[in-house]
Amino acid sequence: MTLNSIGDLAQSHLLRRQNGDLKAKMATLIEELSTGRASDVSRHLSGSYSYLADIDRNLTLLDGYETATSEANTLTRSMQDALEGFQTVAGDLGAALISTAGSNLAQVAESVSARAGGDLQIMLDKLNTSVAGRFLFSGVATDNRPMASADDILMALRTELAGETTLIGIEARLDAWFADGGSFDTDAYQGSAVSLPPFALGAGEKVTLDLRGDDPAIRTLLRHAAMAALATDPALALPNDLQKDLLLEAGKGLTFDQSGLTRIRADLGYAQSRIEESGARISAERSSFQIARTELLAVDPYETVTRLEDVQFQLESLYTVTARLSRLTLTDYLR
Repeated sequence: MTLNSIGDLAQSHLLRRQNGDLKAKMATLIEELSTGRASDVSRHLSGSYSYLADIDRNLTLLDGYETATSEANTLTRSMQDALEGFQTVAGDLGAALISTAGSNLAQVAESVSARAGGDLQIMLDKLNTSVAGRFLFSGVATDNRPMASADDILMALRTELAGETTLIGIEARLDAWFADGGSFDTDAYQGSAVSLPPFALGAGEKVTLDLRGDDPAIRTLLRHAAMAALATDPALALPNDLQKDLLLEAGKGLTFDQSGLTRIRADLGYAQSRIEESGARISAERSSFQIARTELLAVDPYETVTRLEDVQFQLESLYTVTARLSRLTLTDYLR
């Protein structure tokens, strides 16, 4: 009979390696038990990654949609706030103009006209709102401030209205200046004529924010505010009766010509609701895929505990054998 044996040093290395292997298995099982996930994904899935890859791809797509939805939500909310402020200032100014237009005191007319100049600047500031360095109403030219200052606009209008002394004539020139293709497009609006591209909210779902500072509804209210601001302008030197007429017409326009802006805000509100619905849907889909991924990589806790106890028993047995071998000597054997 042939006897195979190994030396003491080789035996020591063998026991040490077995000890390391068992400790590594134990650490892996403890990690799986604590996390509930398989540490060796390839072994757990038997090398089939197709389902896991599909889940990860969908989660990546949802990350992109979530970013776009969050950005669209921020922009629409900021746009709505800016337009609300714009409309509030226009409405309050209109009411003030109507209530004071019947006064025969020149000081009252000058005061409300001066207020109109200040409110015009406030309205323009609302349109110049920016979020994270991006101007909201500039179309694709988000790095350009969309509206010029009130001083620049009124200066251009003084030149346009110079020499005109009738209400009809002044309104006609203002209409031409603020019309599409008129001087407003070069002297007042400094953004792009191209709107922002649609935001992708999901597969085949988009929302368009086609809103810029050169919208006709915005032009109309700016026109009325500018007319009120110029009514008592010393450079124009208009008669008192004409000043009163201009203030009254501007007040009526600011009060009753807000339907276009109201429609814009309603459309914007609808876009906001769609964005919020998409955000909720994306969140639900993300949760669904994450649950599926967790279940795919999950380990059976009962099986893991059973394997852990088995490894622990093997490790304890190895320690027992190692201890006995360390005490085994030829002298003890011969005794």
